[in-house]
Amino acid sequence: MPEGHTLHRLAKLHRRRYAGSTVRVSSPQGRFATSAVDGRLFERAEAHGKHLFHVYGPDATVHVHLGLYGTFTESPHPVTQPVGQVRMRLVGPTHWTDLRGPTRCEVLTDVEVAALRARLGPDPLRRDAKPDLAWARIARSRQSIAVLLMDQTVLAGVGNVYRAEVLFRHGVHPLVPGNQLDRALWDDLWFDLTVLMRAGVKVGRIDTVRPEDLPEVTGRPPRQDRHGGEVYVYRRTGQPCLVCGTPVAAASLAGRNLYWCPTCQPA
Repeated sequence: MPEGHTLHRLAKLHRRRYAGSTVRVSSPQGRFATSAVDGRLFERAEAHGKHLFHVYGPDATVHVHLGLYGTFTESPHPVTQPVGQVRMRLVGPTHWTDLRGPTRCEVLTDVEVAALRARLGPDPLRRDAKPDLAWARIARSRQSIAVLLMDQTVLAGVGNVYRAEVLFRHGVHPLVPGNQLDRALWDDLWFDLTVLMRAGVKVGRIDTVRPEDLPEVTGRPPRQDRHGGEVYVYRRTGQPCLVCGTPVAAASLAGRNLYWCPTCQPA
């Protein structure tokens, strides 16, 4: 599932291509009612966590959650015939966008958008984020920090990669209960997430390895993985830790895989 930086990157792209323009919105697949937004002014695009919002004005916002299989494809004019199951097609002055396979694609009223966002935790990529709200939930929870970081009602936008990597970078074992976390450490985790995720928005991939541990410095081979990016522990089960050489450990928690270094992140 795409992590928050991907949705913010899409919002930035769609603002640049469509904001301030009248657009045509259709559903070649026929599974999305477009009459409320077709032919209207595209005001702006924004993201909150893993949710994307196309705002068309009072009481008309298209909400998209990509889920596991949703994808956007972006193309310049001329517009061609749909290929495959296109849930939503957005056509602007110079470009067009197709959306396939999302978990959610729906038109919401302002009240419904506000209610949805009220259920989400603070997003490290939003300027209006309030990390104290996340800390309040974490500090009183007996759940592990690994579970809490992935709970979108606690913190919005963090997925499995950022979770594994930010915990490694700060030497935190993933099973430490939230109520045993120090406030200063939480502040460091939040700040690091904002830095890492902003970099992800900029370059379009997740890189978490510090300069001194990069392949060109250490002489190790670059990472070969379809997810791209240089990481410390994510999907590196059994491989040597880039810092201490200990084999990276893995386990399953709440249906998702955990990755950590037993030496750098002691229990």
